[in-house]
Amino acid sequence: MKRLLNRLGVAVVTGAALLMSQAGMAEGYPERPITIVIPYGPGGAADLSARLLAGSAPSYLGQPILPVNRTGAAGVTGSNFVLNAKKDGYTLLSARVGSQMGVPAMNKTIPYGWDDFTIIGMTEMNPFVLIVAEDSPYKTFADFEKAIKDGAELTYSSAGVGTLLHIATAVMSDAMGADIEKLTHVPYKGGGKARTAVVNGQVDFSWGNLSASMGALEGGQLRALAVTTKERFGAIPDVPTAAEVGYGALEKIIGWSAVYGPAELPDEVVAKWSDTLQQLKDDRGWLRLTKGLGNIVSIRSPEETRAFVEEQYGVFDSALEKLGMTIK
Repeated sequence: MKRLLNRLGVAVVTGAALLMSQAGMAEGYPERPITIVIPYGPGGAADLSARLLAGSAPSYLGQPILPVNRTGAAGVTGSNFVLNAKKDGYTLLSARVGSQMGVPAMNKTIPYGWDDFTIIGMTEMNPFVLIVAEDSPYKTFADFEKAIKDGAELTYSSAGVGTLLHIATAVMSDAMGADIEKLTHVPYKGGGKARTAVVNGQVDFSWGNLSASMGALEGGQLRALAVTTKERFGAIPDVPTAAEVGYGALEKIIGWSAVYGPAELPDEVVAKWSDTLQQLKDDRGWLRLTKGLGNIVSIRSPEETRAFVEEQYGVFDSALEKLGMTIK
């Protein structure tokens, strides 16, 4: 991970140096460097996504991109900063499923809703897996499902209240008709610690990002019972999909990264970024690094991104409301 971050840092600096000399050639937007705010800390999905953009997108924008981490409140601090930034396209957001969908679905007291931003476009998706320890008594999803429906009292870990790892279990419980009161949430500071808790037997299960869980799966420390992709994932071909185990609704438990901006961004800005993201589809460097992180390339237009997020939000919002897990 450190080596990857170093490589991204070099790419950003090199790209910025080259493009600064060409700044005078740019016509219209953008005419100066763009800041992309990352609402989470270094090394996370939102951070890596932003730094990959900062290394590749300037070739198509004609200006450097400066990634800045602005953390706090499960991504709310950085997101709200961008929402209140000048509406000129020079302060954008490395949007993430948790800060832009999960937290707004759970906590209605935060200063923004899921659709308060200018949605520019999705870049990638991150499959999730239902994980248990290798020595868990639940060898298959059917074993796990039986325990849940029989009312077993189980514990599950997450990266914190309101994170996708947390809300995923609410969506699962709703889909399975389970008693959420029988499932005890144990929050940790970060997905890594939540995953370790499963490995060490401190909790019974968790939902985890596939790319982050892959090492432990390959090392025989964890077992995946289901994956949230529509088709089986090449890296774990023996793991059934959510639809295969009878719960297609669990496909909504999937992470994503996107580019957002303040509300009412000029059409020129949105159009320029939409064109830039489309060009990334053929950018070998960006594709290689994105896929290397275990992500699924998913470049989507503003309209396609909005439709996807709205549908996902509806599923999560409904499940949380039904289970009495909404903060108002």
